[in-house]
Amino acid sequence: MAITMSRNNAANISGSPTTLSGLVSGVIHWNKARRTRAVLSRLSAHELEDIGICRGDIDAICSGRR
Repeated sequence: MAITMSRNNAANISGSPTTLSGLVSGVIHWNKARRTRAVLSRLSAHELEDIGICRGDIDAICSGRR
């Protein structure tokens, strides 16, 4: 079974036009967010408080909303 993706679906994944550079940019952004989320999730509540965030802020920070 092959998975196919239309041009519109491919553009929505990377947030950029369906070019190789857009796809690479999307993967880089996803990986940075994944690593940031992993590092922040390992910190204790006290350590998070020291840097001025709470556990509930992690998703917003990783998605660029904060």
